[in-house]
Amino acid sequence: MKRKVLAVLLVGAMTAALTACSSSDGNSNSGNNSDSSAAIRLVNGKPEIDKQLQSLAAKYKEETGHEVQIESIGGDTSASDALKTYFQSDNMPDIFVSETNQFANWEGNLADLSGEKWTENTQYEYVDSKMGTIGFPYQVEATGLAYNADVLEKAGVDPKTLTSPAKIQEAFEKIDSKKSELGLTAVVGYCAEPANLGWSTGTHIFGQYLDAGLKADDTKYIDLLNDGGKIDDARMQKFADFIGLLNKYSDKALLVDGTYDNQVGNFAKGEYAFVTQGSWIGASLTTNENYKGFKVGFAPYAFDDGIDTIIAGPSSYWAVYSKGNVDAAKAFLQWCSEDSAQNILVNDAGLISPFDNCKYTPSDPFAANVIEYMQAGKTSGWHTFLKKTGLENETCQVFADYAKGSIDSKGFVDKISKVISGYYAE
Repeated sequence: MKRKVLAVLLVGAMTAALTACSSSDGNSNSGNNSDSSAAIRLVNGKPEIDKQLQSLAAKYKEETGHEVQIESIGGDTSASDALKTYFQSDNMPDIFVSETNQFANWEGNLADLSGEKWTENTQYEYVDSKMGTIGFPYQVEATGLAYNADVLEKAGVDPKTLTSPAKIQEAFEKIDSKKSELGLTAVVGYCAEPANLGWSTGTHIFGQYLDAGLKADDTKYIDLLNDGGKIDDARMQKFADFIGLLNKYSDKALLVDGTYDNQVGNFAKGEYAFVTQGSWIGASLTTNENYKGFKVGFAPYAFDDGIDTIIAGPSSYWAVYSKGNVDAAKAFLQWCSEDSAQNILVNDAGLISPFDNCKYTPSDPFAANVIEYMQAGKTSGWHTFLKKTGLENETCQVFADYAKGSIDSKGFVDKISKVISGYYAE
């Protein structure tokens, strides 16, 4: 059975402003230029693939005669801020990028894509219980406990067995005892520095507590969190014990004061067997002069027995503005799910395809392993993006305190519980 990304959206601060500025209802296309042959405009939030998207637009024009204008925003400019300005100045694109926690900001302004042909070939479309199918998945990113497969093989550790805290601990101990012969600085490259890497602990690693081991559409723990900041104490305690293992076996020079560049760079040099980052570091590995091409993959954050999933899915989506050229936008998105576009998005842009019928595998070093998890149905959802905005800035400090040794695992649970409930009470 196909799994859908079914979300209960948080109402963002922009909702009232956007609704007040809108004069149309829901997904009505009245008043728009509903012409599938007209030119459309797409705002992209990944400037690193702008060149490839320009090629995509050129290919679309070559094959269909229809024009797509690509506008890439990112880097020093927030796409969500730019889109808010576009909305207020009545300059909205037909298709625009949105993260999961931003969809609620656009309630009443999104076209429902339910029933489109491409939805039959993916489990990763974004479905809202009120607004319908509102997110087109154009890529998949994943996060788990990334590993150097060559190191694990030399150490005699089979990554497929790493589905319990006991097995993880056993592997860590075994690798730690062989650090010198394996050429390692530490078993794990884990960094709990809160100022610049708080997004890593407060969003992505905390997200493992919310989703690890669950089916992609299981919202049990994010629902609990968003119900006034509640946590499952027993699950959080097991998670805290696992974080304790990361603290113990991490590079002490990185753990408290490290940087993202240190973390990823040292992993690229082969100094760590594991690193606590996601598939987005693949591009950094392949462009690092010290990377010798070792194989990589993901193990689950197996803080409880039987956890055998990684978190995988779109980190952002393309949405269709309901008062723009909806028909032309739908036609383009359908084409994007098909062979010509998938060839460019996968082979040129290096994106992992969310479509079951895609025949291409990107050269990204993590791609094959992520696709293996996807095909096995062993992926959990990205529900960490649906927590209350800014929570990560508070929880990351608890990870930092734990890494410094000022609290133990029980103290971690107590403190993070108080921090979360207090933040939701504000």
